[in-house]
Amino acid sequence: MDFHVKPGEYDPINYVAHSESHGTKELWKTFWILLGITIFDFIIYFVMPASGLRNFIFIFFGLVKAYFIVGAFMHLKHEKINLALIILVPTLFIVGLIMGLLYEGHALTFMK
Repeated sequence: MDFHVKPGEYDPINYVAHSESHGTKELWKTFWILLGITIFDFIIYFVMPASGLRNFIFIFFGLVKAYFIVGAFMHLKHEKINLALIILVPTLFIVGLIMGLLYEGHALTFMK
């Protein structure tokens, strides 16, 4: 009997663990980016007085962090554009609805 292993097959006798990372390098990179943005958020919170600009900065960095979380941890970074649009388009409609409701709610307070 000839027990030669063909290239690409699993050899249980001569098995050597591979040094493949399975994307952990990318996940750690994403982790450090998210940590940096969060630390910057904390600094802005304690240094900058409450204002519309500070709220805009928090919303902007929240969206950036959401992009990294969805892309890296939910594996949507490597998906086709159609799947991304299925998620993005309803999200944009919801954001538009919220902005419209906030605008109308603010306008109603000045009418009284």
